[in-house]
Amino acid sequence: QVQLVESGGGLVQPGGSLRLSCAASGLRFANYIITWYRQGSEKERELVASASASGSTVNYADFVKGRFTISRDNGKNMAYLQMNILRPEDTAVYYCNARSRFLSTADYWGQGTQVTVSS
Repeated sequence: QVQLVESGGGLVQPGGSLRLSCAASGLRFANYIITWYRQGSEKERELVASASASGSTVNYADFVKGRFTISRDNGKNMAYLQMNILRPEDTAVYYCNARSRFLSTADYWGQGTQVTVSS
C-alpha cells in the first residue's frame, strides 16, 4: 500500500521559514517524480515545485522562485520543501504528489499539511 505523509506545516509569521517533509512508503521512490502542490481557501490546487526521479531536475512556479527549494533523498524515501521568506498568500494546504516515470496511472497523493502565514 502506497502512502505519502506530509509534515512540517504550521503557523509562521511573514518572512519566516518552514520545511515540509513528505515520507513515502510502499513504492520504489526513485522511480517517481515528486511534486508539491498547494490549495488555498476557495482556490484551485496549483503546482508549487517538482523534482525529477533522480532529483537532478527541479522546476518551480514563478511565485516561489528564489524563496522555495525542493529536494529529495531517495535513500530515505523522503522529499522536502524548504520555504523561506513566506508571505500571507502562501497560506494553503500543501500536498505531496508522487507520479511514476513509467506508468501514468501510478499517481499518489498525501493528505496535506496546513501552512498558515500570518502575523
